[in-house]
Amino acid sequence: MPSKSITSLVLVGALLSGTALAQDAAMPKLTVDEALHARLPEDIRNAGKMISVNNGSFPPYEIVKGTEMTGASADLTDALGEILGVKIEHATVGGLPALLAGVNSGRYQFAFGPVGDFKSREESNDFVDWVQEYVVFAVQKGNPKGITSLDTACGQRIAVMAGGSAERVIQAQQEKCKTDGKPAVEIQSFTDQPSSILAVRSKRSDAFFSSQAPLTYFVSQANGQLELTGIGQKNGFEALYQGAVVPKGSPLGEILRDGVKELMDNGTYAAIMKKWGLENNMLKEPGINLGGTLPK
Repeated sequence: MPSKSITSLVLVGALLSGTALAQDAAMPKLTVDEALHARLPEDIRNAGKMISVNNGSFPPYEIVKGTEMTGASADLTDALGEILGVKIEHATVGGLPALLAGVNSGRYQFAFGPVGDFKSREESNDFVDWVQEYVVFAVQKGNPKGITSLDTACGQRIAVMAGGSAERVIQAQQEKCKTDGKPAVEIQSFTDQPSSILAVRSKRSDAFFSSQAPLTYFVSQANGQLELTGIGQKNGFEALYQGAVVPKGSPLGEILRDGVKELMDNGTYAAIMKKWGLENNMLKEPGINLGGTLPK
């Protein structure tokens, strides 16, 4: 019998191998926007490249296999590189804290994400928001534990991403359950999405509480073993924007915003988002530090 670690690797590999949501779409022809290129910091222009950091697979945005990344974010950064006139490379670190530290230290120029934009995070970073997101639960088919909201998570084993916004929300819910005299939530924090969803598939977790777009992808790849619940509810969040991350006050923030705006205006953004089944997460225009504002 194979070891548990080998079995997990095989299952994670199988999970990430599918591209059922990806569909061919006609992409507009892109050329370098010389004005945007000229606004890039001199060191980036001289290097001819930027490094975008991620914290592992976050399908369908970021699907990391070894040193290669595919997904909507990969397609969009490729397109951004074309209009900015530089190559955008990808690097992977373990967890969101390491991602933010890498950006703020200057080791990486930015993280395209999308990463959740919250006022508390805006104290140290600027966010170039390009999607709207929702947070729901992925559970085993048939929802045997009846998890449909935060209140029904009391006494259940809930997987979350370590250091993420969903972890903070479920921690607050854990305290609320205790105050209400209900069994506490058993919080299970993982460093990446595949490990979290695998815990639900293997019944080591009762639900995975995370962003709706990647959970929709994972459910589509789970051979009927999983389903989504809690759709259409706030689940502890108000308007939730996600986007790229740069150091606080970095001129790269406005450059990335204007680059994404150009991709929206010429149809590239819509084509890529639809290719990956993300029509419901599209914004009409990007913005900087939209966290906590009403959806556009």
